Amino acid sequence: MRVEGTCHCGNIQYEAEVDATKVGVCHCTDCQTLTGSAFSMFAPVLKAAFRLIMGQPKIYVKKAESGNRRVQALCPDCGSRLYAAAEVDPPMFNLRVGTMRERAQLAPKVQFWCRSALPWVTDLNSVQKLATQPGA
Repeated sequence: MRVEGTCHCGNIQYEAEVDATKVGVCHCTDCQTLTGSAFSMFAPVLKAAFRLIMGQPKIYVKKAESGNRRVQALCPDCGSRLYAAAEVDPPMFNLRVGTMRERAQLAPKVQFWCRSALPWVTDLNSVQKLATQPGA
């Protein structure tokens, strides 16, 4: 599936061909901390099927619990996380679904690091739902 993406401020733009059957959720504690949320969502894309159209991400390298060093690509202006990849010659990027215009069409198919999942994350049906922020 062809996707177009951007960081929050619009200074970085990309296009890619993702495999919608491999969209995933990661519940690892690194993703929780890096997103400031309960999990991150990603769509894998081959390096050859990814193209930066505008801007250049800032690269941050972290050591994962597995011991692997992982690149985190971020917008240097707004801080949006764009993708994660292996540190050296990555064959693939895990693009962050939230940065894609087509995100509503990319439902997750698999969840990783479920042992770190927050206990309430799988049952949000009973949580109050508001169309917008109160007072907005």
